[in-house]
Amino acid sequence: MVDLGQGQKVQKEMVQPINFIFRYLQNQSQIQVSQYEQVNMQIEGCMIDYHEHMNLASDGAKEIHSKTKSRKQLFRIMVKGDDTIVLQSVSN
Repeated sequence: MVDLGQGQKVQKEMVQPINFIFRYLQNQSQIQVSQYEQVNMQIEGCMIDYHEHMNLASDGAKEIHSKTKSRKQLFRIMVKGDDTIVLQSVSN
């Protein structure tokens, strides 16, 4: 509960992660995925599909290495949900 003053209170609701993923899919968002045990590498691409285990399909994907600043074109890939730790929208 958040108190807005003058006796007005607003209850915040928790949004499930799968709902954010669905929103990324609907908007055809450019996303960046960070994976467990791959701390120096992220995958960036346009989200084209997912399922309830959070496996993600991405088109136009690139592998980005943060230490060397290098990029490798991967095209269409699937990222396993077990390894995903961070998923975020990327500004174009």
